[in-house]
Amino acid sequence: MAKSNRKQALGRGLSALLNDSENHIKSINDKNSDQLIGGVIDLDLNRIIANPFQPRTHFNEETLEELSQSIKELGIIQPITVRKKGSSFELISGERRFRASEIAGLKTIPAFVRLANDQESLEMALVENIQRQDLDPIEIGLSYQRLIEEIKLTQDQLSLRVGKKRSTIANYMRLLKLDPIIQTGIRDSFISMGHGRALINIDSPKEQIKLYKVIVKKKLSVRETESLVRKLKAPKNIPEKFYKSAFIEQVASDLQKLFDTIVSVNSNGQGQGQLKINFESQEKLQHILNKIKGED
Repeated sequence: MAKSNRKQALGRGLSALLNDSENHIKSINDKNSDQLIGGVIDLDLNRIIANPFQPRTHFNEETLEELSQSIKELGIIQPITVRKKGSSFELISGERRFRASEIAGLKTIPAFVRLANDQESLEMALVENIQRQDLDPIEIGLSYQRLIEEIKLTQDQLSLRVGKKRSTIANYMRLLKLDPIIQTGIRDSFISMGHGRALINIDSPKEQIKLYKVIVKKKLSVRETESLVRKLKAPKNIPEKFYKSAFIEQVASDLQKLFDTIVSVNSNGQGQGQLKINFESQEKLQHILNKIKGED
């Protein structure tokens, strides 16, 4: 019985703590902070506010409806995570569960209460969403970018935080260099991340968009896109293979002695070729010109 009374007393204390808008607990050093760490509470949905640092910008209505049906039947399997802000609670992670619970008509939702400042809240929101939610490739790239720019993480630190290789992180962030039209195409699933990675190799935004339209219209695969990109980037005029005859070798040697510098001579089968004379300064170039004119 005594044990039960202690539980009830703790419950009343926590309830009072959560309802006290003047009690701003921001760190483990603040009074009563120990009562908020590690616990799960049933929180009124109308006391929860959105996270301004939420990396997800698009929520699929159909999948939200499916999740809400699952919640009606099975309940919330994994609590959301919030932090106390005045008399309200700000979401750190679990916005899909929160929205689906509203659709399902729930009044409360199980929640972890965390202590976090703005920077910590942003980092937790970004990392947890990257790891657990179905963000599209552009949203993931933006999340990585924000972690590096706003949290000041190095790529090595970011790799450890999200459990991804540096090359994987770099591939997602490179997508942000694509034209916004193509980024939208990736987000709307008109093309895949693989298509986007191939298009990055085209420098001109106009050429990127031109090829993007071809991919969508002809429904090209990633391999077909990669092949087309290689053809577009291939040199238009490939020079004939040069070779060096004994005569060419002798000419190069004679010129090197004459100009006192490195000289290379190449020629094709038709007698056409290239003559390359190196110089390391304007004085050296003038010396070579004087030799050619016979003035030195």
